[in-house]
Amino acid sequence: MKTIKGPAIFLAQFAGDAAPFDSLPAIGAWAAGLGFKGVQIPSWDGRLFDLARAAESKGYCDEVKGVLAEAGVQITELSTHLQGQLVAVHPAYDEAFDGFAAPEVRGNPKARQEWAVNQLLMAAKASANLGLTAHVTFSGALAWPYVYPWPQRPAGLIETAFDELARRWRPILDAFDAAGVDLCYEIHPGEDLFDGATFEMFLERVGNHPRCNILYDPSHFVLQQLDYLGYIDVYHERIKMFHVKDAEFNPSPRQGVYSGYQPWIGRAGRFRSLGDGQVDFGGIFSKLTQYGFDGWAVLEWECAMKHPEQGAAEGAQFIDAHIIRVTEKAFDDFAGAGTDEAANRRMLGIG
Repeated sequence: MKTIKGPAIFLAQFAGDAAPFDSLPAIGAWAAGLGFKGVQIPSWDGRLFDLARAAESKGYCDEVKGVLAEAGVQITELSTHLQGQLVAVHPAYDEAFDGFAAPEVRGNPKARQEWAVNQLLMAAKASANLGLTAHVTFSGALAWPYVYPWPQRPAGLIETAFDELARRWRPILDAFDAAGVDLCYEIHPGEDLFDGATFEMFLERVGNHPRCNILYDPSHFVLQQLDYLGYIDVYHERIKMFHVKDAEFNPSPRQGVYSGYQPWIGRAGRFRSLGDGQVDFGGIFSKLTQYGFDGWAVLEWECAMKHPEQGAAEGAQFIDAHIIRVTEKAFDDFAGAGTDEAANRRMLGIG
């Protein structure tokens, strides 16, 4: 067993144009002041990080690490959620997702996809230059519009979609392998990899690639009514990253898992600040510790009610209280009799 590292915080939901959220030194010091030991950086946010420079310059990466160390934290991982989304976009979402891309490729799906792939390739190099071992992204989606279809899906539609998804990601996975970094897909509704079955379909098509791994976030499983504790039992060997995010599901006569197109505050399933939802984090931290997960426990704050700064302050304490310092000895060592092989054989009557 190993002790999980943390607490850490994903900065995407906090970065902004006002201090202390508008620069890496300031936001790093803010996070450290709340008790966080690490920060996960959104690679698309130029206020905090320059992905192209990081891919090219180890000196720049050393500078980033130094700035954070001076602030009192370290970098845990980089994120390319927005860029990964653009590796595979169904045409129905072209306009909605165009805003994730650089201005010069908007309105041009082919150029946008090429840009996104290049972003991921740079992220592999940047992660290596930073000395990181894991990276988080989204898979994108070609099949998502057909997740609950009417009329029925034609034979082979999903297979074709996953074949293409794997074709697009295989060279990226190879690049991360060359960099020595695990590529972790956040398993998330809206992506083609949204549960265990879909991850398995993709994993098979990329040849069980050793760098094809999982960011585990139980909040997305609560909203799907999936067994999030059992998920760890099944997929623990592929879980290399962990977002600590809470959620609740309160079905009613008017709503179920689809939540009736309501805003977040009115949905049956909604994200909550840590400790305000229904996720059994005691069970999660126990299982991850049992299976030897030694990555970072990273707060991802999303809540329809609570102010983000309150959620962050409470989240640091919440995660710290749940991290299990693993024991170096068995609890019943005091009763050990100090026997040896000969004594064991006598006790079994086979001496």
